[in-house]
Amino acid sequence: MLKPFRAVVFDMDGTLLDTENLYLIAMKQAAREFGHEMTDALHRSQVGVPNAQCRDIMLDALGADFPFDAYNTRMHTILDAHMADSVPVKPGVYEMMDALDARGIAAAVATSTSRPAAPERLERVGLLDRLQTLVTRCDVTEGKPHPEPFLLAASQLGVHPSDCLALEDSFTGVRAAHAAGMQTVMIPDLIEPVAEIEALCQAVMADLHAVREAAFGAG
Repeated sequence: MLKPFRAVVFDMDGTLLDTENLYLIAMKQAAREFGHEMTDALHRSQVGVPNAQCRDIMLDALGADFPFDAYNTRMHTILDAHMADSVPVKPGVYEMMDALDARGIAAAVATSTSRPAAPERLERVGLLDRLQTLVTRCDVTEGKPHPEPFLLAASQLGVHPSDCLALEDSFTGVRAAHAAGMQTVMIPDLIEPVAEIEALCQAVMADLHAVREAAFGAG
């Protein structure tokens, strides 16, 4: 089902780290504190989206006078509190990393999260040192769904985008990876794919265990 690949470029939140639900909890609480409801539709529109675009989405939905900066600061304070003791990881993360290491396949992350949050979270779960490169929102001019994060990751790895497997959980990320010319697999987290997104994917898989087995067998 999967074509051969020389490198894997992971999304972070919702793909490696089981944090999207924590974002949802924090967004809902912060919105309530500022007198608004974070609807499911409003939340879905921001999954995998860089912060600057989230600002535009929130102001469009809640009005130009919505105090986005104060809301965003409060949301991240709540989020950090939920991750104070531990950062949860998705099923199959370490097994996938072991399989890549055993075969000499490079691993990278391309995330819409900024520095220093992204490397700090990856370090806490023992993944930062297992990556050959990390591309955050701070490292690119254009965030997802623009392909720049994935193209930069491939360039830093020295691998052509067509030789990369991209693993994503969001529509925004799938669009970016596909636009970069990578073999794209969606691993749904909070959002199930629609027909448009499925058409951009080589496959839709349940978790990283399934990706590893499709790529390398069940051994």
